[in-house]
Formats: sequence, C-alpha cells, structure tokens
Amino acid sequence: MHRGNRHGRSEQARLAVLQAADDLLVENGFARLTVEGIAQRAGVAKQTIYRWWPSKTDILFEALVTDAAEEITPPDTGDPTRDLVTHLCALARFLTASDAGAVFRALTAEGQHDPALAARLREEHLTGQRTRDRQLLERAVQRGDLPVTADLDTIVDRLVGPLYYRALITGQEITTEFVTDLVSATLKSA
Repeated sequence: MHRGNRHGRSEQARLAVLQAADDLLVENGFARLTVEGIAQRAGVAKQTIYRWWPSKTDILFEALVTDAAEEITPPDTGDPTRDLVTHLCALARFLTASDAGAVFRALTAEGQHDPALAARLREEHLTGQRTRDRQLLERAVQRGDLPVTADLDTIVDRLVGPLYYRALITGQEITTEFVTDLVSATLKSA
C-alpha cells in the first residue's frame, strides 16, 4: 500500500525533513546547514531529499511557508482591535521566538547578498503573509468597522512594519503593550 502523497512523498518523512531543517538551522546557522545533516537528523536518505528538494534553501522555504500558514493565520472573533492585537502578537512571536522565525531571519539575511533569493522570499512567503495580514482589515471594512475608502495596504505596512523592524533591525522586544498601542494609533488614523 502506497502511503505517500501525490508526489510520492511520505508525509511523515516530509515533516521530519522540515523539522530537522528548522532545528539544525537554529543550532548551527545557515552556513553550516547541510542536506547531509538534515537527512541524518530526519532519518531519511540524502537521495530522498534531493528527489523532493533541489537544495537546503528549498527545504527551508517549504518549512517557512508551511509554518507561517499554521502559526500566523488571523483570528476572527468579530472584534477587529482584539483580532489585530492577537494576530500581531502571534506574528511577533513567530518572527522572534520560533524556529520558523529563525528560518525567516536566515533567508532574509542571505537575501541581502542574493537578489534571486530575496525575490523568492517576497513571492513565496511575504505575499502569502500579506494576504493573511489583510484579512483582518478586509473583514473590518465588510463589518463597517473601517471605512470602505481605507487604504488597506498602507494600514498593513503601518501595523507590520514596526514588528519586522524590531525583529530584523533593532532586536527590541515586541511586547503586547507595544502592539496594543500600535494597533490603537493605526486604527485611529485610518
């Protein structure tokens, strides 16, 4: 009986590889991360990994996209302020305290020297995350909590920009109080 997915990959092995890549990146950094090390940690053959992913970067991208979709999907309680605070706090934890956040930071750093990697990061991760970030605002417009004329892209920039700035540039803590104040100020100016 075949237990793989439509691409011939065992879901258990796929998840083991993604987890191993996350763990080893956190332990050793991007430069010391190898496909051989990932295969060994995941308990799969190196050839299996190369059959599924062309490089360690491809593994990391899949891990990042998968983790982001699971960990930072916005809530919908009907209260836009509470939902935004909850969502942005989850995004802050993802960026600063999760293995997936370490993957994001490593890929962002590598992208500073590799324009193709930077473009891929924008296309494969940030575009999807921006869509998730906009969902809360789109719902707020539909419910009448934000005006239909609100520039949602600018509001997203104002809300998430400071989180990425603190996570990637200054290293300052992103507290719930900081996020709450950010949401309050941004919604007042919308």
